[in-house]
Amino acid sequence: MKILYGIQGTGIGHLTRARELLPELSKHANVDVIISGHDRDIRLDKPIKYHRSGISLTYNRRGGVSVLGTLRDLRPIRFLKDIRSISARDYDLVISDYEPISAWSARLEQVPSIALSHQASFLSDATPRPTECSTSAETILQHLAPADHAIGFHFDRYDDFIEPPIIRSDIRKAQVKRWNHITVYLPAYHHKVLQDIFAPFTHVNWHIFSPSCSDAFEEEHCLVHPIGYQSFLESFASCSGIICGAGFETCAEAMYLGKKMLTVPIQNQYEQACNAAALRGMGVVTLDTLHDRSLALWNWLEDYKTVTINEIADPKEVVNNLLTIGTKKDKAMA
Repeated sequence: MKILYGIQGTGIGHLTRARELLPELSKHANVDVIISGHDRDIRLDKPIKYHRSGISLTYNRRGGVSVLGTLRDLRPIRFLKDIRSISARDYDLVISDYEPISAWSARLEQVPSIALSHQASFLSDATPRPTECSTSAETILQHLAPADHAIGFHFDRYDDFIEPPIIRSDIRKAQVKRWNHITVYLPAYHHKVLQDIFAPFTHVNWHIFSPSCSDAFEEEHCLVHPIGYQSFLESFASCSGIICGAGFETCAEAMYLGKKMLTVPIQNQYEQACNAAALRGMGVVTLDTLHDRSLALWNWLEDYKTVTINEIADPKEVVNNLLTIGTKKDKAMA
């Protein structure tokens, strides 16, 4: 079987999932990889056949989606050219982790396809949503990367096609400690904004990981790092708690490690608003914004309550499920 595996390059979760699944999938099939999005130059252990621009969100300095920036980066003609630049007909199956070019190529050329992503879980009405749903955002979730079949991932099995999170092997193997620092991963915020918020809390140390930082530096109780795989992993495994967005993978990993967590969903990012609704239902502290919330931060720092997940997905079982679905689809279309 020949498979095209599409990875959304915006956000670490899609890449993390691919790193766990691709080695197992490659044992059973000939797999080519396409990555699109802002971070399409990221690297995998497996060669990447296609790098394309795709569709990405851009953010402002204070944690929100920049509508103007996102519209400015949207190139519909380029997107159509990207779809036409690959041929899904060269493959028996297309797997898309919320990667739109591979998904639309498969749809237009009538090649069997599977959506394999956290976003696919929102195809179910049972998946938690915020009180006010967004029709436009729901439309994007449903149609950005369409597929014939879906395997979704979420904090719980809200529907029969939804799996628990895939936890990367480095997290599963990590030595968990409890040191006197809080790990902060809020890449939509500029680190200067975060320093101003956290500096007054001097009884703990702050490890802030920022995409706007090129070299690590320390000011008062804030140690600011560039985003680096190993440095973040070490800080994460040894922290007394983590403050992060409501992105799926980081939150799932925090609960797996048994870390207390405070989440701040990216403003105007509907998927994170949905995740925040699920996290609130599980008992995780969630703030709409960090600005002027010193009392909420203080209360969270003094609280030692943690929330954990009940189960995690087995990559081998996920791959077996993919191949079973792909084989059935292939026979049905023959």
